[in-house]
Amino acid sequence: MIKTKQEYLDIFRTTEQTLENLVGTALAGGGDYADLFFENTTYSDLMLRDGQVSSGGFHVDFGVGIRVLKGEKTGYAYSESTDPGAMSAAARAAAAIAQGSAARPDRSVADDNGYVPNLYKGRPNPAADRYPVGQDWRQSEAAAFIPVLNRLHERIQAADPRVVKVMAMLSWQVSDILMYNAYEELKYETRPMGTLAVSVILSDGKETVSTHASRSFRCGAEMLTEQLTDELAAAALRNMDDRFAARRPKGGKMPVVMGAGASGILLHEAMGHAFEADFNRKGQSIFADKMGSRICREGISIVDDGTLRGNRGSLNFDDEGVPAQRTCMVEDGILTSFLHDRISARWYGVAPTGNGRRESFRYAPIPRMRATYMESGDADPAAIIASVDKGIYVDEFANGQVKIGEGDFTFYVKSGYLIEGGRLTRPVKDINIIGNGPQALADIVAVGNDAKVDDGAWTCGKGQSCPVSCGIPTVLVSSLTVGGE
Repeated sequence: MIKTKQEYLDIFRTTEQTLENLVGTALAGGGDYADLFFENTTYSDLMLRDGQVSSGGFHVDFGVGIRVLKGEKTGYAYSESTDPGAMSAAARAAAAIAQGSAARPDRSVADDNGYVPNLYKGRPNPAADRYPVGQDWRQSEAAAFIPVLNRLHERIQAADPRVVKVMAMLSWQVSDILMYNAYEELKYETRPMGTLAVSVILSDGKETVSTHASRSFRCGAEMLTEQLTDELAAAALRNMDDRFAARRPKGGKMPVVMGAGASGILLHEAMGHAFEADFNRKGQSIFADKMGSRICREGISIVDDGTLRGNRGSLNFDDEGVPAQRTCMVEDGILTSFLHDRISARWYGVAPTGNGRRESFRYAPIPRMRATYMESGDADPAAIIASVDKGIYVDEFANGQVKIGEGDFTFYVKSGYLIEGGRLTRPVKDINIIGNGPQALADIVAVGNDAKVDDGAWTCGKGQSCPVSCGIPTVLVSSLTVGGE
């Protein structure tokens, strides 16, 4: 949602002249660049436990973050007040930090060597808004949403007699954002987010199974349809008979087929982070010296996309005011781009890709993913499974661990099956998939024609949290270690 410029200036009780003066104060110590990030976010939630909506919350986060860059040095400070005096004090603090930071070798493309920063001075365009709002969360009474949680609870209870406990949560937030920088770029917008999530505990008297499902979108309360609650209830109880029947298989090295959609979290964690430009410019990523090189087979393309309408990871522009875009990191097996904020873009002498993101005004922006997915290939998903004599099929991963530098990962399998003789047979549980991200990427031997971006409430942590999305088609990795018996 994009309102008028004056509405945002009024929200933050400021003027364009004050913004200009504040940047001048931030640069008075000799900085090369400064930017301002204003935020007014309201958070609300409702929680259903023991069959009734028993709690709710409301929180407001308001303030401005000020960043100053001087060569390779960064100074950052914030104020929870937009009083001119408080903001000026934060600007002076950020300038002092940039001046006093320990110097690092400056390998960036310097201005006097021909570097020209990309300028984004165009005004925000409501007609191009990627998250228009039909029903404003802020104009809705929280009590009106209680029937949504009740319906979800009823659908789950009625669908399976083994249900012991249902916990459901509806949360929504709306963020007014205003940005201004030393290039006189002024950006503003309102970012909505709604999330409906449910956790279910089931028991057959012998075993207990827990499950979770969620849906999250950048839109208004119009997302809360009967279709959504029914879809979420079905997702929470999907393949539940198999979950109870699942057993731990023998482990070892074997082919692994990753199902389309939610298993893309492995792509995000084990490979996507290694494409973020800050890890690469600091030499911490295994891909740091691979730009332009083949890193996987032909036919494989990996994208980070900020332009998907209504998607949880999408943006009109990032938290540095750079327009969001669709960035192809791997094209037909060749590494073609890292994910850049303004700092890394200047260092590499390229245009930023709209990946400068932050958790809130209290944090400086860093390169972060948005919606990261592998594009469809040309293989039939059923034929991919049929090609495997003995292996594992993974529908969905749960938590995992990744070493960004080396690319080594371990992921717990939430739902999966044995593949025997080209068929899905016994459901499996209590296994880990262990491997190395770049090696796993190189070992992909088939890519399905069924790419899917998952609409779950994915959140990425990298010192600070950001909403993201992930996806993948059905993919066959020729060899990974399966941690079983």
